Amino acid sequence: MSKTIHTEAVDQLFEAILSLKSKEECYTFFEDVCTINELLSLSQRFEVAKMLQQKKTYLEISEKTGASTATISRVNRSLTYGNDGYEMVFERLNIK
Repeated sequence: MSKTIHTEAVDQLFEAILSLKSKEECYTFFEDVCTINELLSLSQRFEVAKMLQQKKTYLEISEKTGASTATISRVNRSLTYGNDGYEMVFERLNIK
Protein backbone atom coordinates (compact mmCIF):
# COMPACT_ATOMS: atom_id res chain seq x y z
CA MET A 1 0.00 0.00 0.00
CA SER A 2 1.42 3.34 -1.09
CA LYS A 3 1.47 6.12 1.49
CA THR A 4 0.79 9.67 0.42
CA ILE A 5 0.36 12.77 2.47
CA HIS A 6 -1.78 14.36 -0.24
CA THR A 7 -5.18 13.66 1.27
CA GLU A 8 -8.25 15.75 1.96
CA ALA A 9 -7.54 15.58 5.69
CA VAL A 10 -3.99 16.89 5.23
CA ASP A 11 -5.28 19.60 2.89
CA GLN A 12 -7.70 20.70 5.61
CA LEU A 13 -4.94 20.67 8.24
CA PHE A 14 -2.73 22.86 6.04
CA GLU A 15 -5.64 25.24 5.38
CA ALA A 16 -6.12 25.51 9.15
CA ILE A 17 -2.41 26.27 9.61
CA LEU A 18 -2.48 28.87 6.85
CA SER A 19 -5.41 30.58 8.58
CA LEU A 20 -3.33 31.31 11.69
CA LYS A 21 -2.47 34.98 12.00
CA SER A 22 0.10 35.25 14.78
CA LYS A 23 2.69 33.33 16.72
CA GLU A 24 0.27 33.29 19.66
CA GLU A 25 -2.41 31.69 17.49
CA CYS A 26 0.17 29.11 16.41
CA TYR A 27 0.91 28.27 20.05
CA THR A 28 -2.81 27.94 20.78
CA PHE A 29 -3.49 25.69 17.79
CA PHE A 30 -0.37 23.52 17.92
CA GLU A 31 -0.65 22.94 21.66
CA ASP A 32 -4.08 21.45 20.95
CA VAL A 33 -3.05 19.49 17.84
CA CYS A 34 0.34 18.16 18.96
CA THR A 35 1.74 16.70 22.12
CA ILE A 36 4.48 18.73 23.73
CA ASN A 37 7.01 16.09 22.63
CA GLU A 38 5.80 16.21 19.02
CA LEU A 39 6.09 19.98 18.94
CA LEU A 40 9.53 19.90 20.54
CA SER A 41 10.64 17.24 18.02
CA LEU A 42 9.50 19.40 15.11
CA SER A 43 11.30 22.45 16.48
CA GLN A 44 14.41 20.35 17.15
CA ARG A 45 14.48 19.15 13.52
CA PHE A 46 14.16 22.74 12.33
CA GLU A 47 17.08 23.78 14.55
CA VAL A 48 19.12 20.81 13.30
CA ALA A 49 18.42 21.82 9.69
CA LYS A 50 19.57 25.40 10.38
CA MET A 51 22.78 24.14 11.96
CA LEU A 52 23.45 21.69 9.11
CA GLN A 53 23.02 24.56 6.66
CA GLN A 54 25.61 26.48 8.70
CA LYS A 55 27.98 23.48 8.24
CA LYS A 56 28.04 22.57 11.93
CA THR A 57 29.28 19.08 12.79
CA TYR A 58 27.00 16.32 14.01
CA LEU A 59 28.73 16.57 17.41
CA GLU A 60 28.12 20.32 17.66
CA ILE A 61 24.49 19.86 16.62
CA SER A 62 23.92 17.00 19.03
CA GLU A 63 25.48 18.89 21.94
CA LYS A 64 23.42 22.05 21.29
CA THR A 65 20.06 20.46 20.40
CA GLY A 66 20.16 17.08 22.11
CA ALA A 67 19.25 15.45 18.79
CA SER A 68 20.44 11.92 18.14
CA THR A 69 22.76 11.21 15.23
CA ALA A 70 19.86 9.32 13.63
CA THR A 71 17.70 12.46 13.75
CA ILE A 72 20.53 14.62 12.43
CA SER A 73 21.12 12.14 9.61
CA ARG A 74 17.40 12.06 8.74
CA VAL A 75 17.27 15.87 8.57
CA ASN A 76 20.47 15.92 6.52
CA ARG A 77 18.90 13.45 4.08
CA SER A 78 15.89 15.77 3.76
CA LEU A 79 18.17 18.73 3.07
CA THR A 80 20.10 16.76 0.45
CA TYR A 81 17.40 14.71 -1.26
CA GLY A 82 14.13 16.26 -0.10
CA ASN A 83 11.74 18.73 -1.70
CA ASP A 84 13.71 21.87 -0.68
CA GLY A 85 11.10 22.81 1.91
CA TYR A 86 13.68 23.80 4.49
CA GLU A 87 15.53 25.96 1.94
CA MET A 88 12.30 27.67 0.89
CA VAL A 89 11.53 28.62 4.50
CA PHE A 90 15.12 29.59 5.30
CA GLU A 91 15.12 31.94 2.33
CA ARG A 92 11.79 33.50 3.31
CA LEU A 93 12.94 33.97 6.90
CA ASN A 94 16.39 35.14 5.77
CA ILE A 95 18.09 32.38 7.77
CA LYS A 96 21.70 31.81 6.84
